Amino acid sequence: MQIGTRRAVLNPVSGDGDHADAVERLLSARGFAVSRTEGPGDALDLGRAAGEAGASEVAVAGGDGTVNEVLRGLARADHLDEVTLSVIPVGTANLLAGTIGVTDRRQAVEVADTGDVRTIDVGFADEEPFLVSCIAGLPAEASLAASSDLKSRFGTLAFLVTGAQEAIEFDGLDIALEAVGEDGPVSWSGSATCLLVGNARKFVERGGQADMEDGLLDVAIVERMPTGNLVAEAIGHRLLATDTEGVTHVRATALSVDGHGDPVTFSRDGEVTEHERLDIRVRERTLDLRVGPGYDPNQR
Repeated sequence: MQIGTRRAVLNPVSGDGDHADAVERLLSARGFAVSRTEGPGDALDLGRAAGEAGASEVAVAGGDGTVNEVLRGLARADHLDEVTLSVIPVGTANLLAGTIGVTDRRQAVEVADTGDVRTIDVGFADEEPFLVSCIAGLPAEASLAASSDLKSRFGTLAFLVTGAQEAIEFDGLDIALEAVGEDGPVSWSGSATCLLVGNARKFVERGGQADMEDGLLDVAIVERMPTGNLVAEAIGHRLLATDTEGVTHVRATALSVDGHGDPVTFSRDGEVTEHERLDIRVRERTLDLRVGPGYDPNQR
């Protein structure tokens, strides 16, 4: 492997922010040319630059949001199907890394160097890619409300704290959904607590990992519930993890979400945007991804 064909994007302020120098040394020793981000949007620009330069491998040291920025940059360079991506988990939640069997920084660098490669599905929301999930409603509002200070103090609990707070004032989503399901077309319309679309995550049954190699998105629509129930679900972290009464579950290749003229807040791998209408689809077996030895695409 020639030095120069491997690039790494390092977010020095992800997570606890004490990883940058050590991770850069480890990656450099494996032949990665490391670039640090300095502010919002830098990871996207560095991902696009890596794609335009024809990088064969790109490692991302950051959280799920940093990975998503790099992914978007690679997509804009039309390089998703020409690159092998790897993840160094130094963010707050690191959902993608946990899904693919990458457990710590040192092991992650070894995986980035010599780990097995799997070709996975990529979700697209209005042509912007995501690997983990695209969600709307209460969880997206809580993600938007969770301050950097709260995240640094409480980590993933920050989203539960703000989730409980947001639930008290949340008015619900008035949406219409049309999906191309594995068993045929699906239509749903009404007031929802949230819409959850997972590529690497599923949100009903036992929750947790979804199959990223099956060409399907796991979709859950949670109907509107009384505020008291919402708070209990948010605090218990059950809303995203278990099969709950009032949930419509669809496995789909594509779906469209219409807010009836009102903007709906979506969180796409942590990137928060608003859309009156959003088209979501999956592109099967699009991205090569290095995975840890514990990765099992069919894990349940």
